Amino acid sequence: MLKPNTLIACSLLSCLAACSSAPERAQLSDAPFASYHQHLISPAMSEFWSTPDRLDAQQLIQQLDDAGIKRAAVLSVAYAYGDDRRQVPDERAKVTAENDWTSTQVSRFPQRLVGFCGVSPLRAYAIEELERCAKLPNMVGLKLHLGNSGVDLRKPEHVDRLGALFEAASAKGLAIAIHMKTRTGWPYGREDAQIFLDNVVARAPNSQIQIAHLAGAGPGYQDIIDDALGAFVDAVKARDPKTRNLWFDVTTIATVETTSENGALIARRIRELGLRRILFGADHSIGGNPAPATAWRIFKEKVPLTEDEQRTIATNRTPYMR
Repeated sequence: MLKPNTLIACSLLSCLAACSSAPERAQLSDAPFASYHQHLISPAMSEFWSTPDRLDAQQLIQQLDDAGIKRAAVLSVAYAYGDDRRQVPDERAKVTAENDWTSTQVSRFPQRLVGFCGVSPLRAYAIEELERCAKLPNMVGLKLHLGNSGVDLRKPEHVDRLGALFEAASAKGLAIAIHMKTRTGWPYGREDAQIFLDNVVARAPNSQIQIAHLAGAGPGYQDIIDDALGAFVDAVKARDPKTRNLWFDVTTIATVETTSENGALIARRIRELGLRRILFGADHSIGGNPAPATAWRIFKEKVPLTEDEQRTIATNRTPYMR
């Protein structure tokens, strides 16, 4: 039996332990359920991009644990090999290998990570690679990057190729995550978003479609991005049936340089789209990008949403993550 002084000491120690861990528990309970936009950097991609940085699934899991985030969608960057500004020997083989590597990585943590296949929509092998990659373990979707792939939404032939890939993904019930901002210097805005909605989204009725970076490219949120997003806002307000399966991730739209005016605009657009459509994402933590814990903190600090609104975003779950 413990003596009274010992009991008092134990009670004090228990109190101190509880008090010291309370802020940590509060921080973790405030964390998003998932990061819906994460990239890994394979050894092959590190060499291709001429960077010493690498990021594998184990390192990502540690970052998620540091942030209190349970799950993540890992978006393959295999599409980078299909950049028409480069001449890549054995391009298709490299695309295949990168998608395989992503599948292997997410399969190390199948209860926490899911993967998306990456491919350039303008490549002749795009649909074949989608169908092959979709059979790999833990791959639940398709990741596209229009800027990197040189897709011009004002060229009908590009729109048709993109739409065909959406149709193929939809036939398999795959989710689609798309960086729809076209290349820097090209015209981009409401017209492009409307073309995308009418001629591409319409061809994928069975897919959950995730518009990355609030229809932008990140980092930040510029006027041309807001112009493009306005088309989606109007379509949502009009209850356009094509918006039924649309989601929007806020990956890297808020940075330490985001002004109060810009943050207020982002908050307004999020409310107009509907809080239930908004997903948190952190991209990757190399090249100056913050880790998920910091990305979430910056978003909360720079975008003036209420605690209830932040909680809604934090707890949103897409069908592919349930």
